[in-house]
Amino acid sequence: MILDIISKKANNYELTKEELETIFMGYLKGEVKDYQMSAFLMAICINDMSDSEIFALTDIFIKSGKTLDLSFIKGIKVDKHSTGGVGDKTTLIVGPLVASCNVPVIKMSGRGLGYTGGTIDKLESIPGFVVDLTLEEIKKQAEDISIVITSQTEDLAPLDKKIYALRDVTATTNSIPLIASSIMSKKIAGGADKVVIDIKVGNGALIKTKEDAMRLSNLLIKIGSYYQKEVKTVISNMDIPLGHNIGNKLEVLEALEILQGKEQGPLYNLVIELAGKMVSLGKEITEEEAKKEVIDNLNNGKALKKFLEFVKYQHGNIENLTINAKVYNIKANKTGTLKSINALNIAKLSQSLGAGRKNKDDKIDYNAGIIIRKNIGDDIKEGDILASLYTNIDNEKFNLERIFEIS
Repeated sequence: MILDIISKKANNYELTKEELETIFMGYLKGEVKDYQMSAFLMAICINDMSDSEIFALTDIFIKSGKTLDLSFIKGIKVDKHSTGGVGDKTTLIVGPLVASCNVPVIKMSGRGLGYTGGTIDKLESIPGFVVDLTLEEIKKQAEDISIVITSQTEDLAPLDKKIYALRDVTATTNSIPLIASSIMSKKIAGGADKVVIDIKVGNGALIKTKEDAMRLSNLLIKIGSYYQKEVKTVISNMDIPLGHNIGNKLEVLEALEILQGKEQGPLYNLVIELAGKMVSLGKEITEEEAKKEVIDNLNNGKALKKFLEFVKYQHGNIENLTINAKVYNIKANKTGTLKSINALNIAKLSQSLGAGRKNKDDKIDYNAGIIIRKNIGDDIKEGDILASLYTNIDNEKFNLERIFEIS
């Protein structure tokens, strides 16, 4: 039966909900093996899925576990999701920023997927930070400080969690149907009323083209509407890394710099846009009014205060966040203007330094990563430091090709 289902999808036939349920729930129960599910996921990547298959799969993911009822929390609960990008630490900034505007944020986040970093990995790089919260702990924290960021609990969309880990190591991370079902099953099971989704597009993202981004956007909105959840999307550029720091601890440190008002640029601008949409949805005010409140709370320190409160509440010690790694500098080999920074190659380099996973059971070095020292458009002299590499891997022969274009 399982082989028939795999073969049917491999030959580009549409599957029924019952067939999808058989193979996916079989995988959750251990009856379908990793190699069988890997073949099936690859068939989906190659042959795509219809809207009806995607709706069915989302429902299967949701019903594989429990759903979180957040109705006990006053106000409109707004969640945020990113499809993943290089240096994307927006959740670390947007979550406390929105909560500081009195809009509750209860977010379930994932670990690293492919070359993209996961919010949970970043938070776990903070000494002592606890990401595995019970439903009771989630409820209490949401009531107390209006912000919770937790890993998926074992009983919320457990099927997605298992599939997510397998996709990470089988080159099946960029399938639009799988991305849509994964995102929306977590958002719906997580109990948010409204959702803002940041769809990354470019060489450093799972989504490579504007066309695919628009398809995903429409799918997410349609799935949300089916479950009576309002969804807004933002399509943002991922041809270059977001911000200057790539790697878990390094990204937490950059998030702090934004919250402290020390950094402007594309990361800051995206944070304002995402937070503005979330506050607009949560308070049912215009985006212009929401953005004003968001900027005010960044400037007056309320967002930073909320971040520190959030970290302390989940037992993290931000004062002990130091980088313990060897540092290697990449220097310019010619004079000119910095034209581009290849996000995908930066991501691959960061992974090779120890900041990402190659296999689903790999350990991450939270200290590893990259700080980009120059911006697009900067005048560069030969010998200038373009980036600093942080690693504990004893190998200076990292692949540095096609990262910085100077002309």
